[in-house]
Amino acid sequence: MSSYEIAVTDVIDELIDETIGGGLNAYNDHITGYADRQPLAVLVKDPATGQVLGGATGRSSLGLLFLELFYLPKALRGSGIGTSVLQAFEEEGTRRGCVAGVLYTISFQAPGFYERHGWRRFGEIACEPPGTSRIFMTKQL
Repeated sequence: MSSYEIAVTDVIDELIDETIGGGLNAYNDHITGYADRQPLAVLVKDPATGQVLGGATGRSSLGLLFLELFYLPKALRGSGIGTSVLQAFEEEGTRRGCVAGVLYTISFQAPGFYERHGWRRFGEIACEPPGTSRIFMTKQL
């Protein structure tokens, strides 16, 4: 048996991402018989400059919508823009045939925001700093 090198790194370049992500995607496609994964971004842009100020990113895959990152600058929070971004994200997931959404947030971030929009908690795990937790949520679309 050959001896393989195991390397630990904090740098994930395009080749690493394609080797691992592409390999896993190919395996999943072979097993499930479909390749429906698509990235998704809903952006908030400055109307004068077109600069991206925030928004949400994620993906759809195997009938699920994954909300991975959601950020708005402080000046835009509480204005209703977040609700519009979340609704557009969910609507696109539904258009893509997703039946449910999945996300996680941190206890000091926005669990109440998501709950007000119909998301429900299905798991929680403590993390650092003490008193903080990651909250896993889902929503039927």
